[in-house]
Amino acid sequence: MLGMMLGEAWHAMGANRMRTFLTMLGMVIGVGAVIAMMAIGQGVKDSVNESISSMGSNLFIVVSGSTTSGGMRMGGGAAPTLTVGDAQAIAELPSIRSSAPVIGGTAQVVHGSANWSTSVSGVTPTYLDVAAWQIAEGGWMSDSDIRAATRVAVLGNTVAQNLFGDEDPIGKTIRIKQSPFTVIGVLGSKGQSLDGRDQDDTILVPLRTAQRQLFAQQFQNAVRIIMVQAISASAMPQAEKEMNELLRQRHRLREGADDDFTVRNLTALAKTAAQTAELMSMLLGAIASISLVVGGVGIMNIMLVSVTERTREIGIRMAIGARRRDILTQFLLEAVSISVVGCMVGVALGIGAAILVNHFTPTPVVITLSSILLGFAVATAVGVFFGYYPAHKAAKLRPIEALRYQ
Repeated sequence: MLGMMLGEAWHAMGANRMRTFLTMLGMVIGVGAVIAMMAIGQGVKDSVNESISSMGSNLFIVVSGSTTSGGMRMGGGAAPTLTVGDAQAIAELPSIRSSAPVIGGTAQVVHGSANWSTSVSGVTPTYLDVAAWQIAEGGWMSDSDIRAATRVAVLGNTVAQNLFGDEDPIGKTIRIKQSPFTVIGVLGSKGQSLDGRDQDDTILVPLRTAQRQLFAQQFQNAVRIIMVQAISASAMPQAEKEMNELLRQRHRLREGADDDFTVRNLTALAKTAAQTAELMSMLLGAIASISLVVGGVGIMNIMLVSVTERTREIGIRMAIGARRRDILTQFLLEAVSISVVGCMVGVALGIGAAILVNHFTPTPVVITLSSILLGFAVATAVGVFFGYYPAHKAAKLRPIEALRYQ
């Protein structure tokens, strides 16, 4: 019975191909827009989440304080108020898992005829764990490298590619600010950070080597920042409080005096970025969904016209024994068929549009099965919702009046 009704629905659709196509066009555009927008929104969301995970978990950055010189107030990091001792003291707090002091700057790096300007950071062995970084090739610096201020370097992937290309860099010598360094390792790729910076465009060297030979410090053991990892997400508020109290005590700051350091909660910033990406994804989907409503109104309009045109047909069906629910089912199937076929074409159009956006722009796109299934579900719901009133109107016609209709 249902198969026969579907066959009649297809026949009715084929009898007015142009009208059916124009009715279907609203659904095609609507579903296509939803699929494309959801793919773009999901791509941006995944890109943000990937950047967040590459940063590490439960992270703080403690930045050395500002200073005033000649009436001009410098920004954070201008005054050398943090030391290696501060980092070691922070690491001993009960809410802290680990800390890593960092000092750095920009330098020109040379290998053979190749040269590259990049950021160079002096770090300690704990940096690898705190920053959630992996070694792709070679090895990592040891505590003895820090104590002896050895000239060893670990390259980011971008630096390795620009200086060595396909050549194996392990054991080779590079020059940083005219000082020779031996490459002992290459970092795994991290990609872009939340602010669009290439995290792989970096070189890591022992902290004491950077302090003594690359970035001369006015005060011994001074560092620019300290990366800190809390033991858990729930411990982060307590960790921030403990760090502030400890550093104020170590720096002998009087009560009421301004901090000479800044504690930044990177996890909170990352969550805000993730929430923004999630909201953007939802807004893109909601905006595109408006066109689905427009397509549904088109389906209702055409189905009402179809009911009017086929009034005598409805009367004949009822006269030969068709029940009201049969008429209702028939017109509902026609509305749903138009909606679902339009959805199928719209899905193909949306996937194609998403692929083109990904190909011609740097915008990441992720096409998920859930978005396609959601498109079909919404299309069916729109067909039922906007097709019910015309179908109900057709089912309520009285046979005698329908047969008399001209």
